[in-house]
Amino acid sequence: MDLQLIADIAKSIRTEIAKVLVGQQNAVDLLLTSLFSSGHVILEGVPGTGKTLLVQALAASMDLKFGRIQFTPDMMPGDILGTNLFNFQTNTFTLTQGPIFTEILLADEINRTPPKTQAALLQAMNERKVTIDRQTYDLGEDFLVVATENPIEQQGTYPLPEAQLDRFLFKIEIPYPQRDQEMEIVKRHGLGPAMPTLSDFNLVPIVTREHVRYARSVAKQIKLSEELIAYIVDLIRNTRTNPAIETGASPRAANMLASASRAYAAIAGRDYVLPDDIKTLAPPLLRHRLVMTPASDMDGITPDQAVAAMLSQTPAPR
Repeated sequence: MDLQLIADIAKSIRTEIAKVLVGQQNAVDLLLTSLFSSGHVILEGVPGTGKTLLVQALAASMDLKFGRIQFTPDMMPGDILGTNLFNFQTNTFTLTQGPIFTEILLADEINRTPPKTQAALLQAMNERKVTIDRQTYDLGEDFLVVATENPIEQQGTYPLPEAQLDRFLFKIEIPYPQRDQEMEIVKRHGLGPAMPTLSDFNLVPIVTREHVRYARSVAKQIKLSEELIAYIVDLIRNTRTNPAIETGASPRAANMLASASRAYAAIAGRDYVLPDDIKTLAPPLLRHRLVMTPASDMDGITPDQAVAAMLSQTPAPR
């Protein structure tokens, strides 16, 4: 394992993203973790905080194919997957591929489209394949979905069902920048166009798909001790007995937490997972999986608060 190479790959991607985005280091690290553990991600934040720009910058720093879907209420599954069109010259049907045939897919405002269209992503996210007219097409091992949501406008939106939420590795919250960060944003970009494009920032694809695949292979070899496996399992099982939570996390969440912890350790240049890695990743991994009880909602108890309480109550290995 060349852990220094993995750390250098992560550093190179951070450097390219920093040409565009100021701050948001936690979000960038979680995106890198999801990339190296092959996990899909939800980005949630108010408009103008750089969600779309972050995903575009991540894709531009690598030589992976990038695609974007702007979800709308009138979008149909065929608009995402594509459709077979009849060719009168050859008397055959030809597949016109939809935007899902890419490697990094930005699903912008995914909660603005109806459940029928949202469900078109389910097979793609779970199997990295799609079925069109009973024919299955492979999307490739590099296929990754990064979906965005706006938390302040709920009128006319369609919340993702729990079955689909469970297929996302993280739900990453994109906050407003700190004052000094916002000062730097204005200094750096305030002289440019009001609506800058990615080409204005001179990003270069410095990471190859072979680099990404090697990082994923290394992450799988990171040591996760029996004690830490037990810690992950206990933490996930505690979500099912917590009186503030109506529906806890599934066994898939435990597997994902283990996988993400390995990738997070690899990015840090370690060949072993620490309890702190699990504690860091638990909130973004669990916040979209927990269904709080009506009483908890009335009391204003959020999933993040419930996870924080469980982390403090679940003994971590020393």
